[in-house]
Amino acid sequence: MLIHSVYFWLKPDLTDAQRADFLTALKALEDVPSVKHLYSGTPAGVPDRPVVDKSFDFSITCVFDNLAAHNAYQVHPLHTAFIAVGKPLWTRVQIYDAD
Repeated sequence: MLIHSVYFWLKPDLTDAQRADFLTALKALEDVPSVKHLYSGTPAGVPDRPVVDKSFDFSITCVFDNLAAHNAYQVHPLHTAFIAVGKPLWTRVQIYDAD
């Protein structure tokens, strides 16, 4: 199993429509066949603590059966379309992959 966690920091001056377009493209990643599970969200309203980072705007966590499924996701047309839509809208992306 491979866990792919991605955090996005969007440009602060985006319109509501641009944020909606980003979220629509993000949620479309659920339809990539090699994705076993995909969870998306925004920072949770948990109490502030020094070890909690709530500075991001959106995140996804994808679960794949194996590295080959992850690699298929990376080149899938829905993923490349997401990057084309999202890249102009974010200032930072941070990825953590774990098995």
